[in-house]
Amino acid sequence: MLIGYVRVSKSDGSQSLAPQQDALLAAGVDSDRIYQDLASGRKDERPGLLACLKALQPGNTLVVWKLDRLGRDLKHLVTTVDELRARGVGLKVLAGAGAQIDTTTANGRLFFGIFAALAEFERELIVERTHAGLKAARARGRYGGRPRKMNRATLLMAMSAMADPLANAREVAQRLGITTTTLYAYVNGDGTPKQAAQAVLHQG
Repeated sequence: MLIGYVRVSKSDGSQSLAPQQDALLAAGVDSDRIYQDLASGRKDERPGLLACLKALQPGNTLVVWKLDRLGRDLKHLVTTVDELRARGVGLKVLAGAGAQIDTTTANGRLFFGIFAALAEFERELIVERTHAGLKAARARGRYGGRPRKMNRATLLMAMSAMADPLANAREVAQRLGITTTTLYAYVNGDGTPKQAAQAVLHQG
């Protein structure tokens, strides 16, 4: 099944989706399977693209007019194409620099492989930068991981506050600088400690 996506950068009527839609229709995409956005490619909020990606199933092929209609930048494009490949979804580009991409052909599959390699390269760079950052932080006496949300002093205040029958859990959590979820992970509604609180209470 072919599913199409079209986009123009402006929603003021100065740009038309018609040329892209006509090209997708000529390529065999049914009109009711063409998703669209009227937004800049650099915007994260593209409901049409999100709906399109959600609708795609393994064995389907996503058809776009040009590659720049799909990704908001090169990194986003590489990631999106790699996700399509991993899901078993094909890609066909009708015009522009990416017109060689058609996963029904050998050349198209080669381009898909190149995008996969670029995505793997980007992931390795992220891991490398993360490890380098953690190493530098440890050298300065700082360690990774999330900061503790509940210490002994905060827990005792939480227990005392929640012991009041009129206490509002959300307000208590806000005053203590923690989330309501964290509060209830340690303290019952009547202020008594839960099992998770025992280790905190026995801290020196």
